[in-house]
Amino acid sequence: MTFFETIIALLAIAMLLLQVTRRMHLPYPGILAAAGVAVALLPGAPTIPIDPPTALALFIAPVLIDSAYDFPVGAARRMLLPLIFYAIFAVLITTCVVTLVGVEMAGLPLAVAFTLGAIVAPPDAAAATAVLSSLPVSRRVDTLLKGESLFNDATALLLFGAALTMQAQGGINGAVAVQLGLAVPGGIVFGIVFGFLVSRLRPLTENTVGGTLLQFVYAFSTWLIAEHLHLSAVLATVASAMTIAALEKVDNSPRMRVHSFAVWTTVVFLLNVVAFLLMGLQARRIVQAMPSEQLERAVYFAAVVVAAVIVTRLAIAFLLHAASAFPNRQGKRSAPFTAGETLLVGWSGMRGLVTLATAFALPADFPERDLLVLTAFAVVLSTLVIQGATLAPMISLLKLGREKEAREELETARRSLAEAAFRRLENEKGPEAEAIRAIYLEHRKATPDLLEGSPLSRRRKMIKAAIIAQREHLAELHKTDQIGPTQYLELQEDLDWKQLSVGSDESKRIMEV
Repeated sequence: MTFFETIIALLAIAMLLLQVTRRMHLPYPGILAAAGVAVALLPGAPTIPIDPPTALALFIAPVLIDSAYDFPVGAARRMLLPLIFYAIFAVLITTCVVTLVGVEMAGLPLAVAFTLGAIVAPPDAAAATAVLSSLPVSRRVDTLLKGESLFNDATALLLFGAALTMQAQGGINGAVAVQLGLAVPGGIVFGIVFGFLVSRLRPLTENTVGGTLLQFVYAFSTWLIAEHLHLSAVLATVASAMTIAALEKVDNSPRMRVHSFAVWTTVVFLLNVVAFLLMGLQARRIVQAMPSEQLERAVYFAAVVVAAVIVTRLAIAFLLHAASAFPNRQGKRSAPFTAGETLLVGWSGMRGLVTLATAFALPADFPERDLLVLTAFAVVLSTLVIQGATLAPMISLLKLGREKEAREELETARRSLAEAAFRRLENEKGPEAEAIRAIYLEHRKATPDLLEGSPLSRRRKMIKAAIIAQREHLAELHKTDQIGPTQYLELQEDLDWKQLSVGSDESKRIMEV
C-alpha cells in the first residue's frame, strides 16, 4: 500500500472505532492508540515513522492554539497557584522520581535517567482535551487540567533540552544556560508580538477562505519560528493565541467566526485521530529495535516507570490538596478542590504525543535509547488506556459530573442574553420594535420544561415548515433549470442558516464522535 492508501485505510478503521467509543461512552484517544498497536502487529503492517520536530509542530501547535484561544484567563488568574504548581513543580517532581527509578533500578547514568524523566513527565494537551471534551466536570477542574496541559510541555521540553546537553557535553556551560534561561520569557514576548501582528492582518482576509488558511499558517509559523530562535515554542504558541483572543472585537465578522470554528474543530479532531493512531503504529518499530534478551528487562522496567508516574501524579495532587486545606482550617481561604476532585485531577495525567515525539527525538547513539523509547511508549499507552478509559466511571462514582448544572447554566445565560436584548430595545418605538420585543420576551421567559407548548416553540415549528416548503420549491427550480448552480447554492445556504436559527440546541452542534 502507498502512504496515501495507508492513511485512508487507517482513517476508515478510526471512523468505525469512533462509533464504538461513542456508543460505549469511552474516550477515543486510548482506543485509537490501542488499535494502532493491533494494526502494527499484523503481518505486513505499514511502517509510518514519526519525525519528531514535524510531529510536534503538526499535532501539538494546532491543539495549543485551539485550547489557548478559548482558555478562560480570568479563571486562570484565580487558580494561578495550582496552575503553576502542576505546570512547573509537578513536572519537576515527576522527572526527579523517574530519574531515581532509572538510576536505582536500571543503573542508568544520571543524565540518561533525567532525560527519561523529562520525556514522561508532562501530561499531554491533546489527550486531556480529547478526553475531557465529552466529560462535563466542574469548571475549576476543567480549567486546571486544560491550563496545565497548555504550559507543562514548555517545562518538560526545556528539561529535555537541558538533559540532552548534559549528556552530550557532560554539563551545561554558560552560553547554554543563558539560552535556556531566555527561552521562557523570549517565547512569551515573541508570542505576544507575533499575535499582535497577526491580529492586524486578519481584517484584510475577513470573510474569505484565505482568512482561515492564514490562521493555520500563523499557527505553524509561530511554532517553527520560535524553534529556530531557540525560544519556547509552546509558550510562544499559547501567548500568541491568547493575545489574538484578547484583541478580538465583539463586532468581528460572525460569518468568519462560524466558518473558522467549523474548520478548526474538524482539523484538530482529524489531527488528534491521526496522532493517536500513529502512536500505536510505532509499537512494531519499538519492539524490533530491541534485542530479545533485553526485552524482558525493558518491559519490567517500563511497568515500574508507569506505576511510578501514576502514583507520583496522585501523590502530587493530594499534596497540593493538603497544602491548600491547611490555610482553610486557619480560616484564611477555602480549599480549592474537594477530595473527589483532587483524585480526578490526579488520575487525569494521560501522556501523549509530546512524550512519544521527544522519545523519538533522542539521537541514534544516545545511551539506552531503545529502553527509553519503549518505556515512553508504555507510559503513553498505559495512561491513555487505563486512565482515559476509567475517567468516566470515576466521575460517575464520585458524583463529579455536572451535566445538570451545565444545562442550567446554559439556560440561565440564554435568558440573561434575551434580557440584555430586551433592555436595549425597550425604548424603541413602532410596530417593528414591538414585534422584536415580543420575541425576546418569549426567550426571556422560556424554560426547558415549557418550551414545547410555548408560543416560541409553535413559532419555530411554523417557521421550519415554511422553510421546508421553500426548500422543496428551490429544488424544483433547480431540477427544471430555472436557476443556475451558483444561485442555487447561495439560496440553499440562506435557508440552512434560517433553519438553524430556529432549530433545537442539538441540531446546531456537531459532536466530535
